[in-house]
Amino acid sequence: MKKALITGITGQDGAYLAQLLLGKGYDVHGLVRRSSTTDVNDVRLRWLGIAQDVRLVDGDLADLSSLLRTVRTVQPDEVYNLAAQSFVKTSWQQPLLTGAITGLGCANMLEAVRIEKPDAHFYQASSSEMYGLVQEPLQSESTPFYPRSPYAAAKLYAHWMTVNYRESFGLHASSGILFNHESPLRGIEFVTRKVTDGVARIKLGLAGNLRLGNIDAKRDWGHARDYVKAMWLMLQQQIADDYVVATGRTVTVRDMCRIAFEHCGLAAEEHLVIDPALFRPAEVDVLLGDAAKAKSRLGWEPETSLEDMIREMVDADLKRLSASR
Repeated sequence: MKKALITGITGQDGAYLAQLLLGKGYDVHGLVRRSSTTDVNDVRLRWLGIAQDVRLVDGDLADLSSLLRTVRTVQPDEVYNLAAQSFVKTSWQQPLLTGAITGLGCANMLEAVRIEKPDAHFYQASSSEMYGLVQEPLQSESTPFYPRSPYAAAKLYAHWMTVNYRESFGLHASSGILFNHESPLRGIEFVTRKVTDGVARIKLGLAGNLRLGNIDAKRDWGHARDYVKAMWLMLQQQIADDYVVATGRTVTVRDMCRIAFEHCGLAAEEHLVIDPALFRPAEVDVLLGDAAKAKSRLGWEPETSLEDMIREMVDADLKRLSASR
C-alpha cells in the first residue's frame, strides 16, 4: 500500500485528491493546521464521505520542525503540497503571511522531504496566476512569468524552489501549473462559487442581486476533480517535470454568470451589480492554458465542461441553501 501525505487536505483540491488516492488503495495522511475552527475544517472531506478514511496530522508549513516530524513518522511515497494562503484578494492585505505560507512554506516542505524522505515523489501546486500580465496569448510551460499579486509572486518563488530542489538535490519534484479549477467544494470567496451561491440565493428568494467586480476578465476554467488526476499522473512518471493543466478555452466572468443564471431560468442582466470596490489593484485580464505537454506525456484530458461544472455547482448550492432554511 502506497502512502501519500497531502498538505491542504481540507481544501477543495486536497479533498478531491484524497478521494482519488483512496480509490487507488493509498494510505492517505493529511497535514492540518491547528485553529479554533478545527471542528468544521473537514467539511469538504465529509461532503465526499471520506472523513473517516484519512489520517489527519497536526502541522504547519511555517513550522519546519512539525514538517520534519511528520515526514519522518509517515514516511510517504508521495507528497502533495497543496496548502497555501490561496485567495488572491487577501494577498494584498496580508502579503507577508502569503509569502511565508505560500512561498516559504513550500521550501520548508521540500527541505523536510530532502532530509527525511528524499526518495519520495513531490508535487507542488503552482498557479496560472504566475503568468499575470501575459507575455503570450497561449500560456505553456515555456511562457515567461509576470506575477501581478503577492499571491502570484509567492507561488512563483515556490515554483522555482521546486525546480531548484529537483536540479540541485535530485528530488523527484514536479510542479503542476494549474489554471482555474472549481467545484461545489470551492470556497465561497472565489468568484465561481460566489456566483453559483448568489444565483441560488436569488432563485430561492434569499437575495435580489449579485455584486461583482470585473466581469470582463477571462479565465480558463476546469473541474478540480479532473485536475487532481493530473497531479497524481505527474508523480507516476519516471522523470519529474513541470506541466500546464488547463482546458484551452477561455471565458469571461460575464459569460460564466450567464450560464449560472440561465440554469435557474433567470436573466443575468436583471440581477448583476458591478461594484468598483471589488476590482483588484492589478488585474489579470486573460488566462488561456496550453496543456499539450500534459496531454501527450501524461495522457491527461479534461472531462467536465464549464457548462456542466457550473450547473453542478449551482445545484449543490441550491441543495445546501434549501437544507438550511
